[in-house]
Amino acid sequence: MTKSSYIPQNTDQFYINGRWQLPAQATMVAVINPATEEVVAEVAQGSSRDVDHAVAAARAAMPGWAATSVADRARILGKLHELILEHQEALAQVLSLEMGAAISFARSMQVPLAAEHVRVARDVLATYAFQKIENGTAIVREPIGVCGLITPWNWPLYQITAKVAPAIAAGCTVVLKPSELSPLSALLFAQLVHDAGLPAGVFNLVNGGGAEVGAAMAAHPDIDMISITGSNRAGALVAQAAAPTVKRVTQELGGKSPNVFLPDADFAKAVPPGVMSALRNVGQSCSAPTRMIVPRNRLAEVEALAAATANAIIVGDPRSEDTVLGPIANEAQFKRVQAMIEAGLAQGAKLICGGPGRVDGFAKGFYTRPTVFSQVDNGMRIAQEEIFGPVLCIIPYDTLEEAVAIANDTVYGLGAHVQGQDLDQARAVAARIRAGQVLLNYPTWNPMAPFGGYKRSGNGREYGVQGFEEYLEIKAIVGFE
Repeated sequence: MTKSSYIPQNTDQFYINGRWQLPAQATMVAVINPATEEVVAEVAQGSSRDVDHAVAAARAAMPGWAATSVADRARILGKLHELILEHQEALAQVLSLEMGAAISFARSMQVPLAAEHVRVARDVLATYAFQKIENGTAIVREPIGVCGLITPWNWPLYQITAKVAPAIAAGCTVVLKPSELSPLSALLFAQLVHDAGLPAGVFNLVNGGGAEVGAAMAAHPDIDMISITGSNRAGALVAQAAAPTVKRVTQELGGKSPNVFLPDADFAKAVPPGVMSALRNVGQSCSAPTRMIVPRNRLAEVEALAAATANAIIVGDPRSEDTVLGPIANEAQFKRVQAMIEAGLAQGAKLICGGPGRVDGFAKGFYTRPTVFSQVDNGMRIAQEEIFGPVLCIIPYDTLEEAVAIANDTVYGLGAHVQGQDLDQARAVAARIRAGQVLLNYPTWNPMAPFGGYKRSGNGREYGVQGFEEYLEIKAIVGFE
């Protein structure tokens, strides 16, 4: 087993009730480096007994934490933000090791954006009005209670902070289950939470699989809320397990986001970033705009621009500073992406670059060719199913009505993009797209903008004020004045 100095020492333990401790039953699972297919660590897997232990700690800590002042919670969140930035190189190295993120991407995006969620939670908390008086009635917002947080492998640290930070800012206590496929960054994060001075029991971490730990959390009678980011299948199973206890369930479950190019778009300027947005993080982003919807009379121009952009991407060893895309994060996902590329070919899509197989020069590692299909019909599998790999579909349209219909012809509704120089027209099209977040002309990322889906992309919102409010209950005190 290859050992990195950045791997945490406590991989055989969980963080429960303010300290590191061994699980109830010792079961270890290998963590695989997707760049080499080598085992880099073994991490303990939990059981329902560990969940019970963590939930009991969170339940006991809940009254005290909910009663803390805004100033005290904000101070601890501020310290946690500082610690993430202070340890950003270790976090970036571990992210690169456990899920193959290019080190430059981990440093510039995965870690800094994760830190932003903590900063935003602190800032929202500092100015939030937990009580308002309306016509003699006090409308009070109170922490919902103990929250079970289930996070995925594709943006491991980012998704953790997007849930943990607003939950504890709101006055909730939490039990976190990170993905068993990328658990190392979560262990480092848990130590930073401890070092930030969070009281015992407020934050607890139990590693393990969805079928064991995730299911136990979802069904647990002492967990008041579940927030999950993952697949549709996982989200549905969690909702079913949570139903008997009628707990709140928020879900972010994936997408098949459109990128609609209006006829007046600057194609030379807008196509290359559209390709890079779709393939960023090796296409392993739920909101990746993987359906590029373009006027049919500009199709040849778009194909040439897209192929040139994709072919220039450097795919390789994630440790190299020059690498843009590392490998797919795990073997199962690599096989899924390869199968979907083959499905695109079988259904008659036009392959303009990339294709099946590993990147040339790599006999090992889950390196996948950046792949662009054109002349895609929106009924094809590659246009309807979330591939979660570096695969872009170019879909032509003849009228603007058809473009909007194609954008909405999906079971998902997480994100969308619109490109156009006439901002009024771009806004009008954005208003007609059924998605939780629509981006016009590649704006700067806004951590205050609520993020979440319509349709099978889930329910509830994350980020900013709206994400913070998901962790609050509403109480009306009538006759208050």
